[in-house]
Amino acid sequence: MEPVDTDVTGKADHDGETSSDTLARDGAAEDPTLAELLLAVEELWPESLAENWDEVGLVAGHPSALVSKVMFAVDPTLEVIEEAIEWGAGLLITHHPLLLKGVTSVAATTAKGRAVHRLIESGTALLTVHTNGDSAVGGVSDVLADALGLQDVAPLTAAANGLPEEGIGRVGDLADAMSLGDFAARVFGILPSVAGGVRVSGDKDGLVRRIAVCGGAGDSLFNEVRASNADVYVTADLRHHPASEAREAALNGRPYLVDVSHFASEWLWLPAAAAALGNVLADQGRDLEIRVSTTNSDPWDFILTPG
Repeated sequence: MEPVDTDVTGKADHDGETSSDTLARDGAAEDPTLAELLLAVEELWPESLAENWDEVGLVAGHPSALVSKVMFAVDPTLEVIEEAIEWGAGLLITHHPLLLKGVTSVAATTAKGRAVHRLIESGTALLTVHTNGDSAVGGVSDVLADALGLQDVAPLTAAANGLPEEGIGRVGDLADAMSLGDFAARVFGILPSVAGGVRVSGDKDGLVRRIAVCGGAGDSLFNEVRASNADVYVTADLRHHPASEAREAALNGRPYLVDVSHFASEWLWLPAAAAALGNVLADQGRDLEIRVSTTNSDPWDFILTPG
């Protein structure tokens, strides 16, 4: 599988930008401990924002270990873990959990067991920021909404333990209406290249302005999308029956549907998250190297289409 063809290597500058190359260390304060990094992460993406079914937080790692390099990735796959180890990351922060469902063994005869063994043997900590990273201000759907140029953005569903602007999904308005075809092209243009591309349901020439988005799988939010009066809904992993039922229930054909790659929709958050963590650490006088993984962990390699 090809790596993501976007420049994602870099260290967050104080102004929030990510440089094209990892900046040299400038002799700042001693490297923070993993425990200190966890406090910085908690400030940005509080665990209290995670959904009650989710498993977020530290998966592997010793709180007293010193960390000089942090890598962000969507998935804790073996390929991503090896990339982090080769670079010398002391902490790998992934959006998706490694151990979302219970296991009875982490023997190295299983894929998850091998992942756990590689992390521990290499001294690489693993931290999950999942639905807390979705819900927080500046989280996955906020970044997606911003990349699409949405204004007056609000959550689709409010966080149970958060601020009014926190929650799952976002809805907002384009500055000007455009055709569904042009809007779908905009969606395609902002995402990293993956085999599945972008699927669209609706009138290609229909005008859209109010847009609902949810990074990752969002077919559980159709009621909230309809209540928001969105013209189109951008999300990932739309299954046949929920998508078909949404089309049947649509008023005047709306909301139209734009189905994207799960990986691609959440990858957009990684550079922003790296920059945010870098800024928090810079305010503390810390000078860590922060990098976004270049591994494309979308599970699909190619697609066949008619014609």
